[in-house]
Amino acid sequence: MKDTIRLRSGAAVTQVSCREAQTKNYLDRSTMQLLHLSPDGAPVGYTPLDDGGVKFWFDPENVVGTDPELWYAPDARHETLVLPSGTPIERTTVRRAASMGFLTKERLTAMHLEVIEEPVAFSRRSSDKSIIYFYDKQTTVRMPLMCVRCGKDVRFKKKLCRACYEEDLAVRRAEGDAHRSQHYGMDRSRVLFFDLELTGFYDHDEIISISIVNALGDVIMDTLVHPIHTKKWNRTVKIHGITPEMTADARTLEELTPEIKRIFADADNIIAYGVSTDYSHIKYIYDTEEERLALKDKVRDCANEFVRYTHEHRPDVEHASLTDAMACFEIEWDGVAHTSIADTIGCMKVWEKLFPNYYAD
Repeated sequence: MKDTIRLRSGAAVTQVSCREAQTKNYLDRSTMQLLHLSPDGAPVGYTPLDDGGVKFWFDPENVVGTDPELWYAPDARHETLVLPSGTPIERTTVRRAASMGFLTKERLTAMHLEVIEEPVAFSRRSSDKSIIYFYDKQTTVRMPLMCVRCGKDVRFKKKLCRACYEEDLAVRRAEGDAHRSQHYGMDRSRVLFFDLELTGFYDHDEIISISIVNALGDVIMDTLVHPIHTKKWNRTVKIHGITPEMTADARTLEELTPEIKRIFADADNIIAYGVSTDYSHIKYIYDTEEERLALKDKVRDCANEFVRYTHEHRPDVEHASLTDAMACFEIEWDGVAHTSIADTIGCMKVWEKLFPNYYAD
C-alpha cells in the first residue's frame, strides 16, 4: 500500500515515483513556473527527496495562469536559485510571496504548520543580502498541538496531554465523588421527580402528559392533559404513544394548575432528567417571574449530574439520554420507556444511584 500525506486542508496525497508522475503528465512547480502557471487545488501526488523533503505533483487540469505581476518585480533584479534537488526557484518580494500564500518557515511554524515541501520562492534581505525562503502554505501539514498546561507533550483530551489529563481527571473525580457521596439529609416525601410529554419539541408546544413521583416511589400525579391549541402531533406520537383521542376527555393544564402548584409548593427539590425542556413549559403555570424563579431554585437536573459522572468515571459512555443512564447503571424500566410515568420513575432510580446518601434514611 502506498504511503500518503495528509495536508492541512485535509487532502490526502499519495506517493508516486517521478517516472509515474511524468507518465501521467503531472506538473511540478519548476515546470509550472516556466509556463507561468500556478496550482488551483491540492497536489495529486508527491515524491520523497533525498534531503527528507518532498516534491509535489499537480494535475495539469487544475492549474491557472498566473498574473505576471505576481512573478515579476520590475524594480528588482531577476534572479533564479537552484535548490540542492535541482529545482530552480525564482526571486520575488515578500509582498508578492504573501499574495500567493507563500510564507517563511518561521511564520508557518508559529501557525502550527510543518513544512514538508522544499522552498517555492525566495527573497533577499536588504541589510545583508541573505536569503529568505518561502514555502507554500497549502502544502504544509498540521503539527500536533501541544498540551496547554505543560507544553511538553501532544494533546490527548481537553487540550491536555495524557499525563496532565489523567492528573486533572483524578482531581475532578475526587471532587465529583465527594459531591455525590455527601449526606444531604433530604426527606424522601419532599423530593419530587417529574416528567412531561409534549405535542412537539418547541416552546410553543403543549403539555399532554405529566407525572410526579416522590422519592418514596409514591405516584403523586400521573395524568394526561388536554391541549387547547394543538389538534394533532404526528411526530411525537411515535415517541410517547399518546394520541389526540387519548387526551380528548382529559383535564386541561389550566384545570390542573392549582393541584400542580400545591404539590410543588410542598417540595424541597424537584428533579427531572433534562430539566430545561420541562421547566420551560411548566413555568408558565405561574403568573409572576418571582414565582417562576422560586420554582427554578428547587429544580435539579439529573442529566447534568449523569454527564458529570460519566466524564469522571465512564468515558466509554458516549451519549447521555435517560436510556443511556438506565443502561449504565443496569436499571430495569418500570412500564414503557418514553412515557412520562416510566421516565419519572427511571429518573428517580438514576438519581439514587448517583446520590446514594441523598436522603435522611
